[in-house]
Amino acid sequence: MSARIISIGTALPATSVPQQDLRAFFADQPDVSRLTRRLIGAAFDAAGIETRHSVLTGLGGTPDGVFVGEGSTLLAPTTGTRNELYRQTAPDLAADAARSALTEAALTPSQVTHVVTVSCTGFFAPGLDFRLIRDLSLPETVERSHLGFMGCAAALPALRTASQITAAEPTAVVLVVCVELCSLHIRDTADSEQIVAASVFADGAAAAVVSADETLGTPGGITLERFATALTSEGESDMVWTIGDRGFNMRLSAEVPRIIGREIRAAVDRFLGQEEPPARWAVHPGGRSVLDRVETGLALEPTALDASRGVLRDHGNMSSATILFILRRLLADPEVSGRIAALAFGPGLTVESALLRKTR
Repeated sequence: MSARIISIGTALPATSVPQQDLRAFFADQPDVSRLTRRLIGAAFDAAGIETRHSVLTGLGGTPDGVFVGEGSTLLAPTTGTRNELYRQTAPDLAADAARSALTEAALTPSQVTHVVTVSCTGFFAPGLDFRLIRDLSLPETVERSHLGFMGCAAALPALRTASQITAAEPTAVVLVVCVELCSLHIRDTADSEQIVAASVFADGAAAAVVSADETLGTPGGITLERFATALTSEGESDMVWTIGDRGFNMRLSAEVPRIIGREIRAAVDRFLGQEEPPARWAVHPGGRSVLDRVETGLALEPTALDASRGVLRDHGNMSSATILFILRRLLADPEVSGRIAALAFGPGLTVESALLRKTR
């Protein structure tokens, strides 16, 4: 029996900020040059985003004294300060998404046998996996795995791991939880690549309940048919995530959409083989230009990426959690059925693929 996603739950921080307000916030920082202001305006306006959420309450307009000072000045806290806020806030957001997923699956915490956690925006130990067991009152015998620092593509390897677990243990119930607090790493900068990163990244959490046992949970869902991974022939230095003294440094060059546009057809052809491409796609929205390149490169119908564009518009790029937000929309849409292709892109440049099937 193939594993299926029974349900998906999501959670967002309370602070919701319109994209135009964030544009003004960065453009109005002290000592911003006229050129930098133009770069900020162009990047934020081209992102295809209307609203983003953040754990940084200071972005909501009230200075917090840590990230945002008086006069809406962006401060420069150390990596330690940023990571401490991650430790304080990520577990609750992850738990909220997981509770939602379990409730929608009509399963109890006591039925969970495995937890797979995903994050690349902070670290602590005992980590998210440990906290989920404590916060959700999961059995202490739950087996735990963590996928860290794999970037935006990591949700698909996490689902693959869940599928492999259920193949070995058909009665397993796997809770996959992604939580990313990308806004913890914002900074005042004139660097164009950092500006692009600031224009798209946001915070959020998502959880999926996965099992191959057809007697468990609510009927229907999304079946996990198969997965694939490919490394592009270039891009190793174009999408890079490193740790600095003032937060994590995200390098997202202008070449990333172009590389994806050049490489995506070959990667998808290897994955699908002779099969007819699905009508529905769940593509990680690294930004609007990435979705545009995928749509053009694969000659997709304009509606094929509606869910991806909708999540980007409403929430921005929440790194690994984003693909689960997209799958949740497809799962809830009564007009969607049959095969779905999922694509996500990570540092390297890595292309992760999944062929899924939604059943009623």
